[in-house]
Amino acid sequence: MKIAIVTGASSGMGREFVLQLPRWETFDELWVIARRAERLEELKELVPFPVRPISLDLTDSASLEHYRGLLEAAKPDVALLANISGFGKFGRYDQIPLEDSLNMIDLNCKALVAMTELTLPYMKRGARILNLDSLSAFQPVPYLNVYGSTKAFVLSYSRALNRELRPRGIRVMAVNPGWVQTEFFDRAEQTSGDAVTYFNKVYQPKDVMATALKHLYKSKRDVSIHGFPVRAQVRLVKLLPHSLVMNIWMHQQKHDKLPPED
Repeated sequence: MKIAIVTGASSGMGREFVLQLPRWETFDELWVIARRAERLEELKELVPFPVRPISLDLTDSASLEHYRGLLEAAKPDVALLANISGFGKFGRYDQIPLEDSLNMIDLNCKALVAMTELTLPYMKRGARILNLDSLSAFQPVPYLNVYGSTKAFVLSYSRALNRELRPRGIRVMAVNPGWVQTEFFDRAEQTSGDAVTYFNKVYQPKDVMATALKHLYKSKRDVSIHGFPVRAQVRLVKLLPHSLVMNIWMHQQKHDKLPPED
């Protein structure tokens, strides 16, 4: 049984990925994973092949063991794994609760690695892995510090794993968008409404995922970046000192005008 597995499929980028995927490949079954079961059920009516909703909290070790059991029972041919689950929080280090920071690391990094390594034994030559990353992976981002750091990990992990899996003929690609209009902002702004206020350009998830799928199926690249402004910024931050990059970011967010702390 040839299947695809998509995490974070209940909303935003994950949902959009699921909706566009049938344009590129057909599967015997699509496993969609997220916490909100009712949102996953809705996808059954929107995808032209069988959808299997799986409600899991990927930060919970019991959920990961349940996923391991599902794979062992089905013994599927996993042709595609899309790790799209993740979240971020805006704010200074002391505005974001420690629990939230650790949960970001658990979901954005640890769960992604766990899903990948649990799935790889069921993947054959020609299979693909897509990891949702971020523009923040390329630079330090004050007031988005832990989130950006998790995405730096995802970028490095994806690129290195892509090289390791080359002999097996399995491809890994990171998707590094800029700002995207999704529910990400609803959760990110819960910790601070004024830590991050400048968004130079906000893209739509359908456009970002259209580019990502094209790059996944029609190129050999290990990183997908949508939009010329984002691609230009990535090139620029590779050339500039990180101290200058952070100064520019702080100026954009108006944090350089705050009075010094006592």
